[in-house]
Amino acid sequence: MSVAENIRCVRERIAAAALRAGRPAAAVRLMAVTKTVDDARIGEAIRAGVEIIGENYVQEAKRKIETLGKSCQWHFIGRLQTNKAKYAVQLFDMIHSVDRWELAAEINRRARLAGRVMPVLVEVNLAGEATKSGVPPADAAALVRSAAALENLAVRGLMTMPPFGADPEEARPYFRTLRELRDRLAAEAIPRAELRELSMGMSGDYAVAVEEGATIVRVGRAIFGERH
Repeated sequence: MSVAENIRCVRERIAAAALRAGRPAAAVRLMAVTKTVDDARIGEAIRAGVEIIGENYVQEAKRKIETLGKSCQWHFIGRLQTNKAKYAVQLFDMIHSVDRWELAAEINRRARLAGRVMPVLVEVNLAGEATKSGVPPADAAALVRSAAALENLAVRGLMTMPPFGADPEEARPYFRTLRELRDRLAAEAIPRAELRELSMGMSGDYAVAVEEGATIVRVGRAIFGERH
């Protein structure tokens, strides 16, 4: 199928999952993850109405944005080094992977110099996997509070990547845990933290993530096919 047809199928699955959970489909935004995807196919996705492009690498994103423009939002979803924060602040509409105080402080500093307030999500490593970034769940509240106090950051929610599994149901407890964590933090009414976003769910498990409250799903393979 074409990229546009794949997007239509993904949107239909999102809508069905939202319906099962008693949520409006409009509460979920689709991100097309474009790591290693060529410009022509990214262009197809943009023309098919994708709202958000997600990129893992600053340099790759910089070239793509210069080529394709910013007719949709570009979000950074990879592990961000502090020395790349100045570029990320210039390029992206949201950073999903704030996982430590030092990074939050550097993004804030660079955003202040750029004259903008940078929307960010705090990434939580719910399974404690050494190969993945993310703040431990026990430290997530402290990072949200400290990041929200920074004047040039806007903390908008949480992000997670559950352990890879063949069965989407294996991811459900992690998605539910992230939603429950977000709800507890939201109930605290932390000053300047508007915790409305849950970035969770990828090609293999996004329907389950939607059922558990995802507001942004990060889909690559189901849109563009297998990476080569």
